[in-house]
Amino acid sequence: MQARLDRLEKELCKPDFWDRPQEAQSVLKERTAIQRVVERWQELQAEMEEAEACVQLGEEASDEETLAEAAGLLERLKKGFESFEFEITLSEPDDDKNAFLVVHAGAGGTEAMDWAEMLLRMYTRWAEQKGHTVELYDLQPGDEAGIKSATVLVKGPYAYGYLKAEVGIHRLVRISPFDAGGRRHTSFAAVFVYPEAEEEEEIDIKDEEMKVETFRASGAGGQHVNKTDSAVRITHLPTGIVVQCQNERSQHKNRQRALKILRARLVEMRKEEEAQKQSEIYRDQKDIAWGSQIRSYVMQPYRMVKDHRTQYETGNVDSVLDGNLDPFMQAFLRSR
Repeated sequence: MQARLDRLEKELCKPDFWDRPQEAQSVLKERTAIQRVVERWQELQAEMEEAEACVQLGEEASDEETLAEAAGLLERLKKGFESFEFEITLSEPDDDKNAFLVVHAGAGGTEAMDWAEMLLRMYTRWAEQKGHTVELYDLQPGDEAGIKSATVLVKGPYAYGYLKAEVGIHRLVRISPFDAGGRRHTSFAAVFVYPEAEEEEEIDIKDEEMKVETFRASGAGGQHVNKTDSAVRITHLPTGIVVQCQNERSQHKNRQRALKILRARLVEMRKEEEAQKQSEIYRDQKDIAWGSQIRSYVMQPYRMVKDHRTQYETGNVDSVLDGNLDPFMQAFLRSR
């Protein structure tokens, strides 16, 4: 990586470097990513040398206080290496991008719609704890409670790198608050994640390839949201992909946002088609098919959240639903 960084630095010094702006931006982005890793490695090396010197000094002087200090340095170093190891796993091309996250209620009626809303809240809380921002693009409220579906854009460093671990079916088991008999219900919701497409990746979508429909936005809204046909639904005819946006009052803004989601999904589809040529990646994709839950959240008759891909589990269900998802994400991404 250091050798690659040196070559990129030489590229930056060429007089014609900015003659090709798109390539220049790509080189700058790669340099920044590599530089971050190399500098972190150098920091860890310096800490390791300091810890080794402290151990040597303590042993030579038989100084328990110095040895205790060395033990503290080594413990900090261990955590630093563990953190660095995980950062290295987030090295795929899209990992550092923002992410579109889509939640769909599955089987279970009102129960499932309530569960979908709980998942949306869980991911929103996770993003807030990371210091990320969440922009609502579309929300379809449930008939009685919860939501039928929602689309949000999570903006922050490595948002897609983390959230790609959440793609799949999420299963909830609990005593239903909507059942007068107090019976236990099982609900399902699906989560999809797409990296936000960068400008150079944007696919040219012809007007004749799109069917654009406008309709009146549903749910609570301002004085214009529910009184005009401001919501937009776009069907991409060649692929059958349907996206919609209704959160903005302006039809034009909703159209632009819907197009942004469509481009992200088309980029992701193109990458999936390439990935399917490799049997190992294809097998991973089959594991997230509908009906094969990746994680179960059980609140009755016992309390446990378990990831079926990694077998990682915890009994603190409330903490997970409040956004403490990093242990699950890291376990999955490390196993990959």
